[in-house]
Amino acid sequence: MSERCMAGPTRFEDYSEKYKDLFLMTRRNGILEVRMHTNGEPLQFDWAVQTAYGNVWSDIGRDPENEVMILTGTGELWQIGNPEVWKTKFMDWPNSRKLEMYHESLRMIENMISCIDIPTIGVINGTGSHWQLGTLCDITICAEDTEFFDAHYLGGIPPGDGIVLALQNILGIKKAAFYAYTGMNINAQAALDLGLVSEVLSREKLLPRAWVLAEMIMQAPRSSRHLTHSILSQQWKKAMVSDQGFQLTHQLYDMAIDEEGILLRLMKIKERFQKNER
Repeated sequence: MSERCMAGPTRFEDYSEKYKDLFLMTRRNGILEVRMHTNGEPLQFDWAVQTAYGNVWSDIGRDPENEVMILTGTGELWQIGNPEVWKTKFMDWPNSRKLEMYHESLRMIENMISCIDIPTIGVINGTGSHWQLGTLCDITICAEDTEFFDAHYLGGIPPGDGIVLALQNILGIKKAAFYAYTGMNINAQAALDLGLVSEVLSREKLLPRAWVLAEMIMQAPRSSRHLTHSILSQQWKKAMVSDQGFQLTHQLYDMAIDEEGILLRLMKIKERFQKNER
């Protein structure tokens, strides 16, 4: 567990203000809604966002007033991947920054699993990058037009950021391998059939449904809520310990010896991303 998790309690008034440019938060009767955004539009992922993820999970987890967390995006997209972050080839990054990248990439999902000990509901409001964060939640619901995909291998990168970890643990090793190699889209109905999500709804019904679920969860005693989440998240904790560091290391090693660079290959298949981000 990250040592960040061991600090004292945090206050909603403090961290909701600190992260407001990336995560808009509201809380009612112990239910915390976290909505990712960039200037009121879908969140645009960059390295500052990656760093913020690990920190925001820690702060949310250290506030005892949070009892259930709802995580969602803004508008019709979950979040937008930005190929421009790869303008500088990873092999040309300073070694110290490469090491930071390793830790920040781990904390992005590790702190979500290890630092948040309350029930979680992922509300995936549309297609986008880093959708594994929504599927790491105890309950996951998505919009009818959502499509899930992993483009790492298509872009010439070993898939180690947590998407394959989610696919392996939810779909199984054979289906995970198929979607990792092909980058094939999984539409919302297929995601439901495969068990990747719990329910599929129209976009306008997603958040109301999430709040109904959260309020239902809140009816149980506090200890039952916390310990049930502990039971349900144990498999993810095991996966983090046994597999995630291994997978991420393979991805970053390959990136560190990649002379062509990720950006050039991503631009060759940019229509794929444009299609999925409309």
